[in-house]
Amino acid sequence: MSRSRSPSGSGPAGPGAGTRARPGGSAIRQPINARLVRGTWLLVALPLLLAAFTVARPQPLPAPSLPPTFDGETATRLARDFAVRFPDRAPGSSGAVGAAQWFRDQLRLYGFDTNMDTFGAKLPGRGEVEMRNIVAVAGGASPRAIVVTAHRDNDGTGPGTNDNASGTAALVELARAFAPLAGPGGLRPRPAHTLVFVSTDGGAFGALGAARFAARSPYAREAVAVLSLDAIAGSDAPRLILAADRSRSPASELVRTATARVIEQTGEEPRHASALRQLLDLAFPFTLGEQGPFVAQGTPAVTLTTLRERPDPLFADTRLDPERLAGLGRAVQALTGSLDGGLELDETTTSYLYIGRRIIRGWAVQLVLIAALLPFAIGAIDLFARCRRRRIPLAPAIRNLRSRLLFWGYAAVLILFAARFVLFPDSEPGRPVPLSVPDAASPSTSGLVLLGALLAGGWLVGRERLIPRRPATVEEKLAGYSAALLALGLIALLVVATNPYALIFLLPSLYAWLWLPQAHGSPAAARGALFAAGFAGPLLLVVSFAERHGLGLEATWYLLSLVGSGYVPLLSALLAFAWLAAAAQLAALGAGRYAADPDLRSRPDRRPVGTIVRRLVLAGAERSPAEDRKAAES
Repeated sequence: MSRSRSPSGSGPAGPGAGTRARPGGSAIRQPINARLVRGTWLLVALPLLLAAFTVARPQPLPAPSLPPTFDGETATRLARDFAVRFPDRAPGSSGAVGAAQWFRDQLRLYGFDTNMDTFGAKLPGRGEVEMRNIVAVAGGASPRAIVVTAHRDNDGTGPGTNDNASGTAALVELARAFAPLAGPGGLRPRPAHTLVFVSTDGGAFGALGAARFAARSPYAREAVAVLSLDAIAGSDAPRLILAADRSRSPASELVRTATARVIEQTGEEPRHASALRQLLDLAFPFTLGEQGPFVAQGTPAVTLTTLRERPDPLFADTRLDPERLAGLGRAVQALTGSLDGGLELDETTTSYLYIGRRIIRGWAVQLVLIAALLPFAIGAIDLFARCRRRRIPLAPAIRNLRSRLLFWGYAAVLILFAARFVLFPDSEPGRPVPLSVPDAASPSTSGLVLLGALLAGGWLVGRERLIPRRPATVEEKLAGYSAALLALGLIALLVVATNPYALIFLLPSLYAWLWLPQAHGSPAAARGALFAAGFAGPLLLVVSFAERHGLGLEATWYLLSLVGSGYVPLLSALLAFAWLAAAAQLAALGAGRYAADPDLRSRPDRRPVGTIVRRLVLAGAERSPAEDRKAAES
């Protein structure tokens, strides 16, 4: 018995035969398996439950047996004298030289021999200047060191009586308690650890002196903890700065011990960043505090300050709170005694979220963020599998995405080069541009014009390969979505390999854009809103910088300056441009501008530059009949 065939002879006849032969139907109209994606979210509950069980309460180190002897009146007098005598202590100025000698003279009174480390650094608007770190050492029974630092410079716009004459004066007074000269009764305290007192330079310009000490000093390699004093005599509440130059946190025991000593000596619990801001600091590591370089290289370090997160104006302070200076000075001395008491901190810096007096382990937070990728990955892979089952060709979509990647790669080279050498003031490589520098986040206007022209030229060349020659079919659009979503998944895996915390900026785009294929038949406004929602992650970063550092609309430019200076790793910047390439493909699909046939063999623009030039020449040569008649009459 023979089978009946369709009139065309191409396949079996009968009800539903056309549906089976055509790669369409409900799977095309609803390409994302919503039930599968929703069900996968149940897997994320397991890491969340595990994270809840990792909550711990670190215990502070015991208080020292001897009470602190910090003299608040002496420290206040020293701070005022220092600020009055050297109101301009900007690196490279004569005041900076005098301030360095003043510090050495103060320690010489107590029998300290000081070492000076002189080095050069580039400052925006000042060029290469000479800087000086001054180091004094009180020998201990162990070569392991406890380091106390305070920067003594300012930017020259104000005396900085609090920022940071107070920290410098406190450093002198703390050193006096462990001076080599014998104390009353001929007794001289001998610490269990070597105590290192460092007066750094360039603290107002991106913690340059602290970064130098952390990278070059043998004492930094032997340090069990670093305590940084920055403007500790202000009227605001004390605050601990925990952020670092990399995705790390200081040892939780150090933070908890510092909190306990401050409470004991001042009656106030020091503030710190909220859990969300700590997560953002881990996702995008940034700090101008001197603890940053130490924590980045694995040394537990914290900065104690009374400055708000947005001090305004910088270094213009002229008043001191003697009671605050005395209380925090005693707290730092007691903290030093606790660290010197014999119990060692965890030598490695980890990452965590400090909430109240408890912590959530960083690896548990990372596990939750990585698990949050699973629903997206399942949905994207299922979409790819559907395309393969229906034999929808993916090669044209991949070529389309490749063309976009080439343009954004070209844009990345131009923008990164301009950010380093053209747009922003020249600064020390690898360090953040200080916010105190005028126009630190304002790019050069001429540089922007040149950059815009080069980018526009690259776009005109590249777009020739992406101009739609005909309307794209539903199947071709589906392939375009699949290629873009798979590219986003690959970018997410690279983010996991570099910094899993940064997924917080990527996840909104993954889940907003995963549903774009589902919304291909929705109104343009709905598709546009869904696409815009994918930018919530980067917007969170920009808004956070704008609000925390008072940058306003210049936050985006300041972030770009961090990339240009090398403070932000190059790989992170390149991943951001790859993300933009995938976003561009999705935008073209949603706007109906997707190039459905990017097969280069079928296109006339094999030489896009020549094609553009030829079109411009022809456009100039062509004239309308009316123009010809007017030319003849004339």
